[in-house]
Amino acid sequence: MKLLLLAAFCCGITVFASAQNAEKTIKTYLMGYEKKDWNMTVSQLADGFTFTSPAPDDHIPLAVYKTRCWSQAQYIKKVEFEKIIQQGNYAFAIYILTTNDNKHLRNTEFYTFSTDGKIKSIECFFGGAGYPSNIK
Repeated sequence: MKLLLLAAFCCGITVFASAQNAEKTIKTYLMGYEKKDWNMTVSQLADGFTFTSPAPDDHIPLAVYKTRCWSQAQYIKKVEFEKIIQQGNYAFAIYILTTNDNKHLRNTEFYTFSTDGKIKSIECFFGGAGYPSNIK
């Protein structure tokens, strides 16, 4: 019985640590945009990373993602997280971007993580006006 309880406790710790790591990874990834630090953002991405959005981007690879999406960082002043929900190797994040001219954009992203805890793919669902450079 003690062994069973110990195993359950350890499993609970592992799940909690995994959720903590997913949240930290997502926050670090998006903080790179706020700080205009590409290395901070890219360090959270797994080999074979893909990005999907309504822009339309359909599972674009890292090089295309950097060309199409990274330029949006220049318009972002702040990232505020409303909610991050993680289950297994997946997570949803809802966040608000504040642009340099104090406009707000609410996005939701669905993350898939690799076995090493890095972001393998992101599916972005834009709120309202789309992406930061599109806000008037």
